[in-house]
Amino acid sequence: MNIIGSSGSPVTPDVWNERPMRDALANRNISEVYKQLRRHGVSQRQIAASTGQSQSEVSEILKGRQVMAYDVLARIADGLGIPRGYMGLAYDGATAVRVANSTSDSQAEEDESVKRRKFLSHAAAVTMGAAVFGAEESSWVPASAQTPAPGRIGMTDVQQIQAATKALRDLDYRYGGGTCRDAVVAQLSWAQQLLEATATDQVRRKLFVSLADMHSLAGWTSFDTGLLDPARGHFGKALEFAKQAEDDSLVASVLYRMGRVYLHYQEPNEALKLFQLGQIAAQESGSALTVAVLCANEAWAYGMLNKPDQVQKMVGRTKDEFARADVNDAPDWVRFFTENDLHGMIGSANDALAVFDPDRYAPIAVAETIKCNEAYGTDMQRTHVFGLSLQATNHIRAGDLQQGIKVGRTALAIGEKVKSARVADRLRPLELEAGRHRMNSDARDLSEEIRRFREV
Repeated sequence: MNIIGSSGSPVTPDVWNERPMRDALANRNISEVYKQLRRHGVSQRQIAASTGQSQSEVSEILKGRQVMAYDVLARIADGLGIPRGYMGLAYDGATAVRVANSTSDSQAEEDESVKRRKFLSHAAAVTMGAAVFGAEESSWVPASAQTPAPGRIGMTDVQQIQAATKALRDLDYRYGGGTCRDAVVAQLSWAQQLLEATATDQVRRKLFVSLADMHSLAGWTSFDTGLLDPARGHFGKALEFAKQAEDDSLVASVLYRMGRVYLHYQEPNEALKLFQLGQIAAQESGSALTVAVLCANEAWAYGMLNKPDQVQKMVGRTKDEFARADVNDAPDWVRFFTENDLHGMIGSANDALAVFDPDRYAPIAVAETIKCNEAYGTDMQRTHVFGLSLQATNHIRAGDLQQGIKVGRTALAIGEKVKSARVADRLRPLELEAGRHRMNSDARDLSEEIRRFREV
């Protein structure tokens, strides 16, 4: 039976509440969503007309092609009449009303600014030991798994968690969070059982550290696949476990990562507050390399706020802390921050300033990103895409259009191999800069290729 109708939503509301469909929507498995619609008699042509896609795009998705770009997911949801909350997408007013009317057990989506305030309150309370930003309800923190636990655990059990986290983090670095997020969450389900077991004080502290690190990875991979609310929940739990373990460096790590989430979503003020909290923990840890990482990210946030004096101050401090750091004594999580990454972060801060003053800061961003991009290998493909995209964007801002196009094509080619929603977002500035030179056919083609890539 063909269920396409002419009254508002292109499909009847009960379709979205069927269990297979709800599972597919929750996982943002658009291929399965389209297959479910086909089983209900909806044609590829009708899906394409509702979502604004071509029939060939719909066909590719039915064959398994992933859809990760937020704006495309939102367009699919709105076009087909899917309540956005079913896919974990931000609501607009109309969608919130639709969900409230269609299901009695759904809670209205909180405004994103409220969620940011709650996380900052939680972070301050955990880091400082007091709710210095006011009471916080923690409604975004996921419920603990209630599963049977082994009777007693030892260091070997904890080492299994650490080994799994390392292996999964390597996958994330190499191929993106989309390749391993489900595996991280599954490992967490097993690992959290160990909290119910008896253990020595030493083993329990190591367990807290290991769970904090795994929750942090779950948060990062959730963020990388565009799942903001799950990311925030995992980072909140990671922060609690790190504090229980009295591991200041790990507290700093979690705050740094959540700050990076807010930078990505163009919220530098909130990011800066988290970086500053993280710097307090970093200084308590005694690790100069940890302090350097937090200072470098503060510089980036100040760049987005167009505060060049503060950028230069934080870049200077980053260099000083990095120069006196001993990587062999640094915590495991921060050892990624090499001289290569130092140049990358300085490049990012100047890229942010170049938005406001390209003539002054774009050449600096180019010089710094060239230094970092020369050293990236296949084990850091996602980061390499980010660096190449920054370099290409600032080549164009600085007037070297052909070099920008050349580097941009390399960034796009590598980006197509990485399962990360962030890749599409980070290529957006390059798309815009190339698009400003539409009289140049190569620039126009690059802009159009990035646009098509971002829409899938």
